[in-house]
Amino acid sequence: MPEGHTIHRLAAEHLRVFGGRGVRAESPQGRFEAGARRLDGRVLVDAEAFGKHLVVRFEGELLLHVHLGIYGKYVFGGVPVPSPVGAVRLRLAGESGFADLRGPNACELLEPGELKVLRDRLGPDPLRADADPDEAWRRIGRSRSMIATLLMDQSVVAGPGNIYRAEVLFRQGVDPRTPGRELGVERWSAIWDDLGPLMAEGVRSGRIDTVRPEHTPEAMGRPPRVDDHGGEVYVYRRAGLPCLVCSVEVRAEVVAARNLFWCPRCQG
Repeated sequence: MPEGHTIHRLAAEHLRVFGGRGVRAESPQGRFEAGARRLDGRVLVDAEAFGKHLVVRFEGELLLHVHLGIYGKYVFGGVPVPSPVGAVRLRLAGESGFADLRGPNACELLEPGELKVLRDRLGPDPLRADADPDEAWRRIGRSRSMIATLLMDQSVVAGPGNIYRAEVLFRQGVDPRTPGRELGVERWSAIWDDLGPLMAEGVRSGRIDTVRPEHTPEAMGRPPRVDDHGGEVYVYRRAGLPCLVCSVEVRAEVVAARNLFWCPRCQG
């Protein structure tokens, strides 16, 4: 599932291609036909991300809500706009290009009040200027759940996924199995303060890079990482390999149906 930085990039791309202009909307697949008819011809006013949720605003207070889920994907392209290929749930097209949405978990129109309901069930997003880390701490600080589990709970912190949670916990030397209530507010503040810049770099580059300058392939004289997620990381998908910092074998175990990666020495 795409992590929050990807959704912020999608919001920016919607504004770049369609912002301030009328768009044509259709649902070639047919599953969003009624919604597409309501959007067709309207001006795209704004687009923003709330964690892993994309909200696109159109004139007339129409709000398009998209959650990609595991299988959802956006494809942007230029002009001339080609005929749709495959199961395109929603196509937006304008004078500068098009955007095709396939396989999302959610593609729906929201009333303004429904947007508030959506926002109220999400934790703070480290990439948003209006995010309050104390809001997350109020839940983390009294929870018996592991911090690794809490960081994946979108009602606690909105945006991070499996990669960012593993990497930020490594960077901060936190055992992922630490209960939230044993973490301490200072360590939580350090995690939050690290997450924001890490994810902002993901927005800028379009990939997740979490290693510090002294641990890059160039600095260490090692081969670059080869993985379909791209990016240089410390522990994610590196189970059985030596830690880049201490050389101890990186471990992994399944927690809440997701693989959790950590270094037993650096995070001991």
